[in-house]
Amino acid sequence: MTGYEPAIEIKMQRLFATLSEKDRRRYAGIEAAKLGYGGIESISTLFGIDPKTVRRGLQELDLTDDPASDRVRKKRSGAKNGD
Repeated sequence: MTGYEPAIEIKMQRLFATLSEKDRRRYAGIEAAKLGYGGIESISTLFGIDPKTVRRGLQELDLTDDPASDRVRKKRSGAKNGD
C-alpha cells in the first residue's frame, strides 16, 4: 500500500505512462521520497518498475546538473524486430 487513495494512484499511473524514461525515474524517486520508509518498494510496485530504477531516480534528483539534459529516448511504436 502506498498511502494514496486508489483514484490518485490511477492518475499517478496515467501520468507515469506519458513520461519519458528519465522523467519516469525522477517522478518515481520524488514519490518514493515523499512516502519515506518503504517508499521505494511501494512506488516500484505501483508503477511496475524495478526498485533500482527508483533509487536511480532519487540519485539523479540529488545532482545539481543533469549530465544528459539533451538526451531523451523517443517512445517506440510498433513491435520489436518488425513483427
